[in-house]
Order: sequence, then C-alpha cells, then structure tokens
Amino acid sequence: MPDARKSVQNAFARLVRMRTDPVVVQILRSTAAATISFIVAERLSNEAAPLTAPLTALLVTQVTLYSTIRLSLTRVNAVVTGVLVAVGFSALVGLAWWSLASIILLALVVGRIVRAGDFVVEVAISAMLVLGVTQVQVESTAWTRVLDTLIGAGVGLLFNFLFIPPVWVGTAGESIEGLARRLRQLLLRVSDGLTGSTAVETAAARLHEARRIDQEISEVDAQLRQAEESLRLNPRVREGLLHRVVLRTGLDTLEICTVVVRVITRTLTDLAKERTDEPLFPPDTGAALEGTISRVADAIVSFAVLVTASVSESAERAESRLAEDLDGARREREYAAQLLLDVVQEHPRQWQLHGALLAELDRILDELDMEHRSQRLMEELDRSAREQRERYPRLTEARARARRASRRSRAAWEARRAAHRERTGNRR
Repeated sequence: MPDARKSVQNAFARLVRMRTDPVVVQILRSTAAATISFIVAERLSNEAAPLTAPLTALLVTQVTLYSTIRLSLTRVNAVVTGVLVAVGFSALVGLAWWSLASIILLALVVGRIVRAGDFVVEVAISAMLVLGVTQVQVESTAWTRVLDTLIGAGVGLLFNFLFIPPVWVGTAGESIEGLARRLRQLLLRVSDGLTGSTAVETAAARLHEARRIDQEISEVDAQLRQAEESLRLNPRVREGLLHRVVLRTGLDTLEICTVVVRVITRTLTDLAKERTDEPLFPPDTGAALEGTISRVADAIVSFAVLVTASVSESAERAESRLAEDLDGARREREYAAQLLLDVVQEHPRQWQLHGALLAELDRILDELDMEHRSQRLMEELDRSAREQRERYPRLTEARARARRASRRSRAAWEARRAAHRERTGNRR
C-alpha cells in the first residue's frame, strides 16, 4: 500500500513538472495556435482548405515573443512581396518553363532586396503558386493567400501576447551549471593522478575529454541565446538587460576556464610523456597540487551557482561559498608553488611545465575573482546601454524626456506637500 501511494505521488509530480516544462508548453502553444488559425481561416477565407493559415501560425509561434514578432513580420513581408511579383508578372505572360524560371529568379532577387531573411524562398513559392492558376483566378488566389498568411500571423501574435511564452532562463542556467559540474569532475580526475605515476594514455584521455567539453560550449551558447531572446519584450521580466548580461558574462568566464582546463590537461600530458617510469611530482608536492586543483574545481561550480542564482538569498550564499573556495584555492596554490620551487631548484627538469601549470591555475582564479567579475559586469552594462543609445537615439531621447518630466512632477508634488504642511502648521 505505501508503495502504491508513493507511485501515485511520483506520477503526479511528473505530471506537474510536465505542465511547467518549457518544451511541453511550447508544443501545446504551437498546436493550439495552428488549430485556432485554421478555424478562423475557414470562416474568413474563400479557399476550401486554408492550410496556409495554420502553417503560418506554426512558423511564427516561436519559443520567445521576440522571435514570434520578428518572424511574423518577415513572413508577411515575404508572402506579400511574392504575390505582388506574381500579379504583375501574370498580367504580361502565362505559365511556361521560361516564365517560371524568370519569376523564380525575379522573386529571389526581390526577396533579397526587401530583406525577407529566412523566408526568401517563401517569396518565390508564393509567386509560383499564384502564377500557376488561370488568369481569371490570379487576383482571387493572390489575395486569398495574403489573407490566410495574415490570419496565421495574427493568431500567432495574439496567442503569444495572451499566453506569453515561457522564460528560458532556467534551462540556460541548468546548462551553465551542468557545464561547470563537468569541468569539476574532470579536474578531480586530473588531480587524482598527481601523487603517482600517470600513464600517457590516461593523461591523453583526459585531454580528449577536455576537448569534448570545450566543444559542448556551443550547445550551451545556443540555449543561452534562446534565453536572451525570451527576455526581450517579455512583460514578465523587468530587468531583462541585467539578466542577459549576468548570464552572458558568466558563460564567457566558464568558456575561458574550459580553455584553460584543456591547457592544463595538455601540460600534464606532456609531463607524463617525460616521466613515464616515475611519479609526476613528489608526494608532498602532488598532494598540495591535488588540494589546489580540487579547490579550483569547487570554485568553478560555486561561480556557476552564483551566476544562475535568481533569489537574492541564494546569491548571497553562493557568493559566500565562492569567496571561501577562492581563498582556500589561493592558500593551497601558494603552498604548492613553494614546494614546486624547491623541486625545480633540486631537479630542474621540465621546469617550464611546472611554471605553466601554476600560471594556468592563476588564470582560472583571476577569471573567477568577484572584483574582476563586478568590473566586467559594469563594462558590459555600459557597453549595452551605449549601443542602445546609438541604435535608437529617438527612443533614448524620449525616455530621457519622460524621466525629466517625472522628476519635475515629483518635485512639484513635494513642493505642494511642503506648502500644505506649512499652511497646516500655521493654522495650528
């Protein structure tokens, strides 16, 4: 009986997670938008099976509101352009192989001119479909296709405004944390072999793993771009720019750390090739380096948790944990550096690899440093604000005027309030 109750609870928990999962939500939104657009098109369009409307709704109902608006305008632009090209062309010639080739060429060129983007081919498709009907049906077919496209785009836009797409920050945050944890596991495996003899094959395998993690950054970057788009024009988010900058700079830092970790594995592989029959380091030096790398690995995860923390209390705990990990890693690093110096002075073989290993660990610690991160955040915020002012000067000026008007209104209200208090005091 308890097992059955537990199974029911687990099934209910999975169902709740599915209802809030962004992928499931997007599937349901796309299906509903396409169905509604087909129902509307059946009532308004003259076409027997107005499938262009649900097709357009499927294409424009994207995972973010910004993408939906952009694709809606682009697709409508492409279809209208193709129809206009076909209407003008059909008034001169009929359908033949040379006229078909001519209209495809013309439509593709015009599509580039009007900046149809990914829907350049849609311009040629619309032109061909309209050209393929008889001269009597050209006008009816042309405007029916435009109407169906407008219905699909309109329903898709309206659906996204009424049912705002999910914010994909959580998914991007999970990817960033997953990347940091894979780096940590790799560093822990690297540190395990420092006190003994390491086979060249083992060191090379860790180098290949570091390269694989480096290649995975492109996937995390794609998810982060999707999260950044989900923050644009989204009324659920008030400080979208800050969220985007925090996540983007955090991923940039982890990308640098990934590259440095790959270089560390390269250094240790070269060292293993030179010391095939002996330990990489003396026992005490290897233990100190193992402790340093372990604390660096913990600091990378703490940094990722800090970057993706959405609640202020969680961010404070993550920041405190990161500070402790960085302090511990620096202490371990100084101790390991002194031991390495003694080893190099006694046995100066491959001294350059010892120095490279310390320099690589220093680079990671510098990238994870909180002062360095704060400075970079301010620089990115200033750069983003400057680019927005340069790109939209009129909007920036309008916002500045609105802020000045708000400050004047606030000052006038404060003055009236002070005068009222003074009059009230005098009466008393």
